[in-house]
Amino acid sequence: MQEFINPAPADWEAILKRPTASFKDLESLVEEVFQEVKSKGDQAIVDYTLKFDKVKLNAFTVSEAEYTHAESVVAAPLKEAIQLARENIKTFHSAQQTQTVSVETQPGVLCWQEKRPIEKVGLYIPGGSAPLFSTLLMLAVPAQIAGCKEIVLCTPPDANGSIPDVILYTAQLCGVTQIFKVGGIQAIAALTYGTATIPKVYKIFGPGNQYVTVAKQIATQHQVAIDMPAGPSELLVVADQSANPAYVASDLLSQAEHGADSQVILVTTFPALLDQVRGEIAAQLQALPRKEIAQQAMVNSRMIAFEIDEQAIAFINQYGPEHYIVCMENETLYVDQITNAGSVFIGNFTPESAGDYASGTNHTLPTNGYAKQYSGVNLDSFLKQMTFQKISAKGIQAIGPAIELMAEAEGLQAHKNAVTLRLNDLKK
Repeated sequence: MQEFINPAPADWEAILKRPTASFKDLESLVEEVFQEVKSKGDQAIVDYTLKFDKVKLNAFTVSEAEYTHAESVVAAPLKEAIQLARENIKTFHSAQQTQTVSVETQPGVLCWQEKRPIEKVGLYIPGGSAPLFSTLLMLAVPAQIAGCKEIVLCTPPDANGSIPDVILYTAQLCGVTQIFKVGGIQAIAALTYGTATIPKVYKIFGPGNQYVTVAKQIATQHQVAIDMPAGPSELLVVADQSANPAYVASDLLSQAEHGADSQVILVTTFPALLDQVRGEIAAQLQALPRKEIAQQAMVNSRMIAFEIDEQAIAFINQYGPEHYIVCMENETLYVDQITNAGSVFIGNFTPESAGDYASGTNHTLPTNGYAKQYSGVNLDSFLKQMTFQKISAKGIQAIGPAIELMAEAEGLQAHKNAVTLRLNDLKK
């Protein structure tokens, strides 16, 4: 990890650079895959699955036999853990339900707002060496609570053409309606356009690598919404002498092991902590099965010491971390002053892993600085807010003259006439 002591604000942008490729660097390949899927449909899916995932599939729909097998082989303790996490996620997201907002803006003018589910949603769960069934929980549970009619899952197959049993078990548990063995750019393209097998959806959720992130952004050009541009994972810990160096190191490593393009950052006002944490990282790293991945991530990671709190907070807000852990004596200052963060973890006994799995909050969060303008996934992510109005004769008489004047001032005569006709009839 690179180390910086009291860096000047002018240097912050360079220090905070994420290890991600630019949109332009990846766009041409993503566009090529999109066009192939659009024109060739399922055949393109088969071809790209062979090319990228090194497996040839004649069918990429999950069979009933695969579901049954998954149910039988997932160990009971893991099932119980998944069920506990599901209940906590369900409890937290159910609490986000709101009542209809209704108000009479003027006598006879009733306006209200209701939330309706997005009918068709697509969930993307990355593959690779770590089957992220926890992400499936984070997406499928609120989708089910919201009342989405179609919950379509795409996730890449392994070398044997299979999906991890724990993914299948979790999908069944959480009400996923269809599962397809499709990953990467081609999965996002399929959910965008639809194929003979895979349905088109209205909104796509889920994290992925840089290619998936670009693919999701391109999907928005084709009448499909996305949750957010969620790319490689990242974590920022702010800590002082009140923090446990071993805990801090473990939190940094927990994100570093996600992928070589992950980034972790330690900010402190206690410079001695840097060496303490560095030593703990070296010790803990040796025991990690994903040691090499974590080591690669550390190359793009940072340790920064500041003398004053105000500078540290300004630096953190400029970065806008996906995950933000606060282990400070003055934790209130660092919590209250944060404006840009996906999810906040407070205190020595609140590891980021808790949010990843079982506390109940959602772990699908904005990365790459998008915490400055995006929220993490929540119940409202799966809902549309629709407005309604009902106006009585008394109501149109009250606001009609204002509408007429405004429409005429904008040169929209038909708008004015729509009101004038009604007002004239009421005068008869």
